[in-house]
Amino acid sequence: MANQRTDTKGAAGGTVKVTLMKSPIGFKRNQLAVVRGMGLLRIRHSVVLKDTPSTRGMIHKVRHLVEVSE
Repeated sequence: MANQRTDTKGAAGGTVKVTLMKSPIGFKRNQLAVVRGMGLLRIRHSVVLKDTPSTRGMIHKVRHLVEVSE
């Protein structure tokens, strides 16, 4: 349990805002699945997600399609 990160930023802390900037059409099918899994529906649609290692991995997988702000 020593490797767990604890957030003390309050209710709004520990989140990232992800915006779909480019269409996943023409890219690998699993990248479309990642985009849909994050809840992004269309270009310029934004969602606020918890800042977890799994979310960061999803963002890294489609980093060429999305824009991230903290």
